Amino acid sequence: MDTSLSCPSSRRRLPSPSVSTLLDRAAEFLELCAAELGQPVSPARLEQIRREVESRGTYTHTGEELRTGGKLAWRNSTRCIGRLHWQSLEIRDHRHLHRPDAIFQALVEHLRFATNGGKIRSTLSIFPPADPATGEAPRIWNGKLVRYAGYDGGPGDPEEAEFTQRCLELGWKPPGGRPGSFDLLPVLIQGAGEEEPHWFELPGDEVLEVEIRHPRLAFLEEMAVRWYAVPVITDMILEMGGIEYPCAPFNGWFMGTEIGARNLADADRYDLLPRVARGLGLDPEDRRTLWRDRALLELNEAVLHSFREDGVTVVDHHTASRQWDTFVNRESRAGRPVHGDWSWLVPPMSGSTSSVFHSELENKVVSPNFYYRDPPWQEGGTAAAENSGEEPGSCPFHIRSRRRVPRGAYPQKVK
Repeated sequence: MDTSLSCPSSRRRLPSPSVSTLLDRAAEFLELCAAELGQPVSPARLEQIRREVESRGTYTHTGEELRTGGKLAWRNSTRCIGRLHWQSLEIRDHRHLHRPDAIFQALVEHLRFATNGGKIRSTLSIFPPADPATGEAPRIWNGKLVRYAGYDGGPGDPEEAEFTQRCLELGWKPPGGRPGSFDLLPVLIQGAGEEEPHWFELPGDEVLEVEIRHPRLAFLEEMAVRWYAVPVITDMILEMGGIEYPCAPFNGWFMGTEIGARNLADADRYDLLPRVARGLGLDPEDRRTLWRDRALLELNEAVLHSFREDGVTVVDHHTASRQWDTFVNRESRAGRPVHGDWSWLVPPMSGSTSSVFHSELENKVVSPNFYYRDPPWQEGGTAAAENSGEEPGSCPFHIRSRRRVPRGAYPQKVK
């Protein structure tokens, strides 16, 4: 059975599928669920779905279908190296919540549950699906639930500069009244059918952060760098059985290089490598010293050391690569093909020492899955595509989203 989908656009994503198409996708999904649960497809359930689709253009997943579909979406995610743990995903059903304030409270509860005192739990919260007639549904504007502000030409995370400006326009102000390097951004939630989002501030005591320090290099602690513990992705669409859930935040835990080799190291992010190099007594103007490589190693050691000292779940890239091998072997024994985006799976440091570097993978998108979308202020069909440099209707797994650097330039998965 082929459950692959044609690559849908990330803008308004899809027109509502026809009755026959939706019924076909629902039937394929039920077959997948039945195979996972070791039971036959229920003819009564198929008939129930048929009646629902013919009467109102959609159908409602059962709790069991929702839980199974969420786990399968993680298993199918081509850009995730940590899929070994897909069966442990905790699913929180919030399809009954529609008001932005209620959704925000559920997000706080998600973060608290996932944080778990540092013993991070992979969690997926699912809010109401898209209306079949209008495509409207609640939506979170943030790319990540927890992220640091970026001020154009000032401190902070440059990747968040545009979103930070939106927050400022809505009335948010930096903590203490002045921009800082690690200001927690508010959460912007747009209700179904609403024009503007509502903004909410995460309680500081609900956001676990890790102060970055090195086991031997004192100057790294003096740099006053920190990072949040739980990477909750909030801007992707979950699809299963032809039903879209535009508000479906989920998290795993960090691979150390996501922080130390990307978020803190990229020239268009926090760009800390020159500072670390100078702390090591290296000249950033002399490429022959391999100062970037040396600084990168020490910064990544600091990230792993800090998370482990604080009792916060993190995985190093070598362990993650071995776990990937285990996942591939298990899937092979189960008779399932493994699809993957090579450029996202290879770690950004010591890449050639990982087995995935030497692998050939088909980057095939199958359902259920998570799909990228543009930020709401960039949506709008052709105009949005022209502004983002993408073709209208381009595949969501090739959308750069808010990143200014093409993914191929720095091959690595970023949560």
